[in-house]
This record gives sequence, structure tokens and C-alpha cells, in this order.
Amino acid sequence: MGIIKVVCGIIFNQEKVFICRRKKGKSQEGFWEFPGGKIENTETDENALKRELIEELEMDVDIISFVGKSIHDYGSFQIELRGYKCDLKHYAGKLTDHDKYIWTDVNELSNYDIAPADIPLINLID
Repeated sequence: MGIIKVVCGIIFNQEKVFICRRKKGKSQEGFWEFPGGKIENTETDENALKRELIEELEMDVDIISFVGKSIHDYGSFQIELRGYKCDLKHYAGKLTDHDKYIWTDVNELSNYDIAPADIPLINLID
């Protein structure tokens, strides 16, 4: 079993950070996460992140910096999650794999049921 490489955006808009909740029927349903997705073989992290945000959310961001990575074993699979700090350019509210989103303060993220792989990234946000 190889490690699935995944990228996510830690997206800011006026000091608030964006998280969204996985909808029923999806892997990790009910968990809140930083949005993103799998990195295809030929993609850079940045290209994968921009593609995934457009596909899932129709969201456009400026990627600012690499925050860090987290490796998590979900039992039947492992992921390496690479997080990037981003600034929001545009978002009209589309949800595909999620049923809810919220803009919140970084220090309030502990109030949400965050996906296990995303939790280590919270401590790396500056």
C-alpha cells in the first residue's frame, strides 16, 4: 500500500480561515477539513491545489507559502497531506464533496470535528 499524496489549502480571508464538512456518503463524512485533493502523477502541489479547489468549490486562491505536511494512517490507507497557506481571490459558495462551510478564527478550529490528517497542520499555521 502506497501513500496517497494529497494537498490542501489553508485559505484566509480577512483573518478568518475556511473549513468545510465532508458530506454523507464521502470518505471521512462529517469531518471538517481544509479543502483540496489528490495530487495526480504529473502535477505540482500548487497545480493540484488550484485544480481541486476549482473542481470542488469553484474557488480561486493565491497560494502564499508551504505550511507543512502530515502523514496519517487511516487503517485501510495512508495519506501524506501537504498544506499551503492561501489568500482567497473568489468564492461563490459552491459545494461538491461537502455539505457545509464556515469562515472561522484559527483559535476556534478546536471547536470543530477536524479530520485527523488535518489536525497537525493547525499547529503549523502562523
